Amino acid sequence: MSDLEQTAIERLKAASDMSLRLFEKPLVITYSGGKDSDVLLHLARASGIPFEVLHSLTTADAPETVRHVYDTFYRLECKGIKCDVDKHVQPDGSRMTMWKLIQKKLMPPTRLMRYCCAVLKEGGGKDRLIATGVRWAESTARKRRGGLEVLTSKPQSKLILLNDNDEDRRLFETCQLKGKRVVNPIIDWKDDDVLDYAAVEKIPMNPLYCEGFHRVGCVGCPLANVKMRMMEFSRYPKIKAAYIRAFDRMLEERRRRGRMNGTFRMGDTGVDVFHWWMEDGVLPGQEVLDGFEEDV
Repeated sequence: MSDLEQTAIERLKAASDMSLRLFEKPLVITYSGGKDSDVLLHLARASGIPFEVLHSLTTADAPETVRHVYDTFYRLECKGIKCDVDKHVQPDGSRMTMWKLIQKKLMPPTRLMRYCCAVLKEGGGKDRLIATGVRWAESTARKRRGGLEVLTSKPQSKLILLNDNDEDRRLFETCQLKGKRVVNPIIDWKDDDVLDYAAVEKIPMNPLYCEGFHRVGCVGCPLANVKMRMMEFSRYPKIKAAYIRAFDRMLEERRRRGRMNGTFRMGDTGVDVFHWWMEDGVLPGQEVLDGFEEDV
């Protein structure tokens, strides 16, 4: 067993112990259908801890990813492991989707304003201890993430524990902040570490990785480069059409609220907004968040 694997398993065991003592419930493993969550899931099983699995339905994932999640859940449930899908049910009983969210927020998701992740990916696991596949190597922003965290609605109140010593564990356990408790067991793994481990352990992976995809998040994610996004929309024209319809409804809502003012430079139709959205880099107007609705 490598040092990385051993450390990740130790983090999972410590988090499992905390979850059982603090919440009297098993640790929740978040599962997206990507390589990081596949490796995390394998490590959880290797650790021998009790756990449940949670997938957040974004409604904008590729069909292959949805199938991979379904197949993985089927295998887990056959082994008696509880699996759940967060469908983002609202107080009125309706479900929040990417398409409804765009209309509600009055703007497309951008590199500067990734509200879609906050609502559709990171909203589950309330009042539970959860494990994610977040890694420092994925982005500059994630280098500020820790091995153990308490995430709250106020960024200044977020607790980040970078180490795994007993003092930090006690701090984590006794923290009175109300928020989501998060452990990131593979926080210090590099891309090659993940891929090598998956290959050695023969972990079933999302088939899109074998077709040249380096990421398997939401189709059209603005964090991907333009070439990748264009390839995705060429492959999944129905999802492209869904974005354009959502942009049309977003514009209708802006007009209804009187938000089509001089700072709005995305265009007059859903197709106009789509072309604005597909440009690489930050364009004039992308820094302007006028009319953006912060509350979901």
